[in-house]
Amino acid sequence: MKKDIETIQDIQLLVNSFYNKVKADKTIGFFFTDVVKVNWDKHLPVMYHFWENALFYTGTYEGSPMEIHKNLHKIAPLSAEHFKQWLHLFNTTVDELFKGKTASLAKQRALSIATVMQVKIISEYSSADKIY
Repeated sequence: MKKDIETIQDIQLLVNSFYNKVKADKTIGFFFTDVVKVNWDKHLPVMYHFWENALFYTGTYEGSPMEIHKNLHKIAPLSAEHFKQWLHLFNTTVDELFKGKTASLAKQRALSIATVMQVKIISEYSSADKIY
């Protein structure tokens, strides 16, 4: 039986598993491997803190993901398809590993993040292309 997301170790498992999918994904993986060439030793701990704060309100995350993604969009344009795939991979990972109130909250937060970023970053695309 799956358990809920309860600890930082659970968040680390979620984030690590999610990014393993992302790195291998044909739709969005290239952003991480070719465009940005992410330093995973630095990026993963930032994501642990981001999700820990998003789910447990710890105040451990400092950063501006919107600005980072706006800059990414200037280098390699993001599309509705990219946001949909990111959300699909995240939700799939949560569902594979966890079940419960916080797992549901994680998926809700991911949808909110993807929606807001899409609206603010690629708002010039038609509303038919948006994920909501």
